[in-house]
Order: sequence, then C-alpha cells, then structure tokens
Amino acid sequence: MELGVYAVIAVAVIVGVAAFARKLGVAAPIILVIVGVMLSFLPGVPEIDVPPEIILDGLLPPILYAAAISVPLTDFRRNLAPIAGLSVVLVIITAFASGFVLYTMLPDLNLAAAIALGAIISPPDAVAATSIGRKLGLPPRVLTVLEGEGLVNDATALVLLRTALAAAVGSLSTPLAGVADFLTAVALAAIIGLIVGFVSVWVRSKLHDPVLDTALSVIVPFAAFAPTEALHGSGVLAVVIAGLYTGHAAPRHFTAQARISDTINWRTIQFLLENGVFLLIGLEIRTLVADVDHPEVLSVWDSVLLGLIAMVSLVVIRFVLIVPLIYSLRRRAQHAEKAVLKEWLLISYFRDHPVKYRWQSIRKQRAETRYQRHRSDLEEFRQEAIDWKGGVVLGWSGMRGVVTLAAAQSLPTDIPYRPQLILIAFTVAVVSLVVQGGTLPWLIRALGLQGVDVKDDRRLLAQLLDDLSETGLKVLDEPEVVAGSTAPVDPEIVERVRQSSYLQAESAWERILLSDTPAEGRPHHLYRTLRLAVVDAERDRLLLERSRGLYPSRILSEAQSMLDLEETRLRSRSR
Repeated sequence: MELGVYAVIAVAVIVGVAAFARKLGVAAPIILVIVGVMLSFLPGVPEIDVPPEIILDGLLPPILYAAAISVPLTDFRRNLAPIAGLSVVLVIITAFASGFVLYTMLPDLNLAAAIALGAIISPPDAVAATSIGRKLGLPPRVLTVLEGEGLVNDATALVLLRTALAAAVGSLSTPLAGVADFLTAVALAAIIGLIVGFVSVWVRSKLHDPVLDTALSVIVPFAAFAPTEALHGSGVLAVVIAGLYTGHAAPRHFTAQARISDTINWRTIQFLLENGVFLLIGLEIRTLVADVDHPEVLSVWDSVLLGLIAMVSLVVIRFVLIVPLIYSLRRRAQHAEKAVLKEWLLISYFRDHPVKYRWQSIRKQRAETRYQRHRSDLEEFRQEAIDWKGGVVLGWSGMRGVVTLAAAQSLPTDIPYRPQLILIAFTVAVVSLVVQGGTLPWLIRALGLQGVDVKDDRRLLAQLLDDLSETGLKVLDEPEVVAGSTAPVDPEIVERVRQSSYLQAESAWERILLSDTPAEGRPHHLYRTLRLAVVDAERDRLLLERSRGLYPSRILSEAQSMLDLEETRLRSRSR
C-alpha cells in the first residue's frame, strides 16, 4: 500500500516537472535531481536505498532498448567512428585516467579498485544533453553522435567495471586476461543481440493482434539481456544491438498499427523510467550522506571535494580527446570521397565494357549499390560536418546519470572507502547534471549553432512524397489486377485513389511555394479545416448515437477508431 502511494506521487512529480521544464526550457532530468534532493530532506520522507540490481537488471535494459529502436541504423553506421571513439576509447581512457587521480588521493585504495570507480563515473548519459539539443536545434549529426555514445558507453563501462573488480580481488591473473574477458563479453553480446533481434522480429511479424505484439515487445530487452549476462557477456550491449536491429527491420516487417503502438508505448516507458531514475538520484543523497559512518577516515565534505576534482578531470580528459576526434572526422570525409571516386571508376568501366558473364553482372550491381551508399555518406559528411563549435558542445555534454547511480552501489561491501566512493560518484552525477546541463543551453546559443534548415527539409519531404506518389500510382495502371477483379474497375474509383495520393505531395509543395501566404489562405489548409469540422460533427453525432444506445458498442468503437485515425492524419498534415 505504502509503495503504491509513493509510486503515484513519483509519477505525479515526474509529469509535473516535465510539463514545467518544457515551459522553462530546461531539461527535466536536471530539475528532477534538484527536486529529489529537496524532497529527501523533508520531514517524514523515508530513506531511499534502491538495490543496484533493480536499476541495472530491471530498468536499464528497457531504457536502452527504447532509445535504440528510435535511432536510425543508417545514421548509426555513418557515425560509427565518432560513436566508437566516444563510447569505447574515451570511456576506457577516462576510467584509467580518473581512476589514477583517485588512486593518488586515497592511500588505502588499490589501483584496480580506483579504476573500477573510474569506470563508474566515465560513461555520460545523453538524456539531458539530447533533450536540450533538440529544443535548441542542434545539428542532427551532433545529436546522433550523442545518442549513439549514450547507447554504447554503458556497455563499455559496465564490462570494464566487472573486469576491474575481478582484478581488485585477484581473480584475473594477467592484464591480457582482462582484455580477453572484455572482448569475449562484446562478442557474446553481438551474437546474442542479433539472434534475439532476428527471432523477435520474425515472431512479431506473424502476429496480427496489437495486444500480443505489444506484450512480446516488452520482453525483448530482457530476452537479450538475461542470457548474455548469464554467459558473462555484456547484456547491455546485447540489448542495444537487438534494439537497433528491431528499429531497422520494423518498417519492412511490422504493420503500421504495430509501429504506431511501439512508438507510443516505448516513448512512455522511456519517459517514466529515465526520469524516475533521475528523481531517485536526488532522493538517495540523504541516505548516501548518512552512510558515511567513519568521517575520520574521509568525511562527507572531503568526499564531495574529491567528487568535484574527479568531475573536473573528466571534463578536461573529454575535451582533450575531442580534438583528435574532430580531426578524424575530417579524414573520414576525405576517405569517403576516395571511396566514391573508386566506385565511380568501376561503374564507368562496366559502362564502357559490356557485361558478358553473370559474375560481372553481380559485381556491377554491388558496385552501383556501394556507389549510392558512399555518395549518400559523402553528402551527409559535407552537409553535417562537425566543426569546432560542435566539438565544444560534444565536450560539454558529458553529464553522468543512470549507470553511475546504479553501478556505484554495486561496489563490493569489503572495498575500502565504499560509502565515500559511492558519494563521490553521486557528486559527479549530480554536479555534472546541474552545472553542465544547466549551462548547455547558454553555450549552444553563445556558439550560434544552427540545426536543420526547415525550408530545405520541407523541400526534401515534398520531393520524397512526389517520388513515392510516382511509384505508388504505377499500380493503378492495371487496377483490375490489383483489385483481383475480372470486371473493369470504375475509372472514378481509380481517380479517387489517385487524387488521394497526390494530396500529401501537393500539401508539401504548397507549404514551400506559398510560404509567404498566411496559412488561412492556402487551399489545403482550408481543405483540412473543413474536413476537420466534418469529423467533429461526425463525432458529435456518434456521441449522440452512443447515448441513444441504438447501435452495438462494437460498432460504435469501430466508428470511433476510424474517426480518430482520420483526425490524426489531418492534424499531422497541418503541422
């Protein structure tokens, strides 16, 4: 009963803070941490001590899966180099460097245990940074890199934490054994993640009941996480791989209804779990301070000071490594130019020399596919190049969060300074969220970073809709074949379908060509306004018929669904 009351209060606080944060222009996680700290010191609020396995095993898999299915695999592939640099190389270097700093300050802490603490505070949480970046219009490529880093760096940090703790207790004989353990964990995660992703997509594609489909989708992250962890692999990485595969395969294998349900359900899950964890960070502060039961060894204020020193070292290390990262991105663009030129020369050769054999035809087709992909990558690198301004934002976006909260509490009970180490980690998380997250909007505005070009995006959308309409309408050349009818199809019906298909493209071009015309004077705006008025009148009549009780409930529900779908379609076009 008491737990249920706390859950209701927590959800109410999360929703209220999120609504307030949007009006204030501040990321909700930052405010939630501050609110949590204030609530923890109120009289009557119990001490909060959440077991780390609840977060690591219960909350982290669905949080990462929800983020992974929304990241386009193409963008992830194009930015794999910077993502790997930030989420693997940077995390490892940061863990060792910050761990060494703490090792020099805590005499009773061995180097392996210090590196374990470094692994705990090394992975940034991109939730606050990306939420701020979207509102202020960060370039899409910067957001993709931050999202990709947030997906993978948790896996790197947790595997490194496990390896460092094993070394601290003497379970690893040599450093090579630690490297082998790390690589094995990654390989197992890749294999199991792909298998779970493939099997879940195949099974869900056979289901036509959205309730069953939703129920199955909820267990996918745990299906990837649990067996991987049981085999001593990286369960977190397996979840990310399964999520990336599912998100990429969804348009081909899932129905539209399944995709809509997935988007709404997982956004809701992600919103509640992520913000709930940030609220927990604040609520646990009082408990962590009380746990420092030997202040003569290392007091609370000394622990907080060490946390601040650790945070400064994290910021410095991140900025130092961002410089070669930006340079490597320029080299990657040059490499893409060479790849495009190479594929173009190969295609030109086949154009000048007729294809005689099947293997030549296959090679030509592959060359054309690679050429189109590399050319698209090159255009992306040119248009979305990350310059020094983007590098500054990437460097300042290293806020810590969910994993730091849970991993710190998973430290063994017999490790020296355990309460103080947990407080150090929490200090890093809270201060980085409040200081870096709070000043990030000002930094973005001061640098003058610009996001997407709205007009250019509208033009590309209109062009895409034209292409889609052109391809889609080709099926109307033989309407009898499509309809499976032996009798001729009425031309008026064909024309109705044709006009409906043209409507989306015409509306998109109208927003470009008539951009200076008030919306009220545009033909499609008038069409939508009139059609929405008709839908509203139909809904009023539906409610009247429901009150009369002349129609069965199932018929009323079906009519209500049709009206909802039509209204959603019309309102989405008006944006």
